Amino acid sequence: MNVKIWVDADSCPKLVRNYLVEYALKLKLQIFFVANKKIPCENPHTYFSMIVTDNESQSADNYIISNVQNYDIVITRDIPLADILVEKNITVLNDRGSRWTNENIKERKSERDFSLQLSMIGLGGNKSNSYSKKEFAGFANCFDKEIHRLIRESSLSVSPRQGMQAE
Repeated sequence: MNVKIWVDADSCPKLVRNYLVEYALKLKLQIFFVANKKIPCENPHTYFSMIVTDNESQSADNYIISNVQNYDIVITRDIPLADILVEKNITVLNDRGSRWTNENIKERKSERDFSLQLSMIGLGGNKSNSYSKKEFAGFANCFDKEIHRLIRESSLSVSPRQGMQAE
């Protein structure tokens, strides 16, 4: 079973996108950028695919949800998307180096919803769009750990019949 990398590409920082493309090439893993518009890639290769969905709301998210499989990994900032994928037991990371789990996604979704409500009544805070080297380092470390875990687990998932040799 091959591990695939899925990137919710429209909000993913360029530094992370470039890192993931190079990493996929190094490990010979398929990587899919999914967005409702073409996202630039500095070094496309045979393992890279850009999937452009239509402009309907959530079309990229729905594409990922419909196509992701066990042992795949998804990179997204989208909390509702992460929540759905975690429910499906998919490994989900954000670009800051956090892995979303059943234990932390509900709390984060609640915080997000509360912030949205504050924003709608004019009390929202000022969000920074900066992405630091420290955040990238956190992401790179988390991604490296999780991708290697998935590769190990997927290689162990060979059914007993496939793993048996003729006597």
